[in-house]
Amino acid sequence: MKRYCQTLDLYDDKELIEAYVAEHAHVWEEVKAGIREVGIVDMQIYIYGNRLFMIMDTTDEFDMERDYARLATLPRQAEWEEHMSKYQKVLPGQTSQEKWKLMERIFKL
Repeated sequence: MKRYCQTLDLYDDKELIEAYVAEHAHVWEEVKAGIREVGIVDMQIYIYGNRLFMIMDTTDEFDMERDYARLATLPRQAEWEEHMSKYQKVLPGQTSQEKWKLMERIFKL
């Protein structure tokens, strides 16, 4: 199993942040199915202020570049990314892989 940790900032607006959190209480089924289909077995997003932190556990075969590109072609994924982008401090049209910045682990116990 592989683990990826990524970060992304939301606009620093209390109402937008609350709406973003609320959206994640009912992620579209097609989006969740696509995430699983490309080999992501667990995904968790944490929030602190307007900073997001995502942990992704994947199969050993998962390749971030290949499988994120494939994920973007699956049902409703592009629609979900566009829908979420109004909350995120990102450039228009950025893919999920471009928005979420891969973090480097600097310590492990």
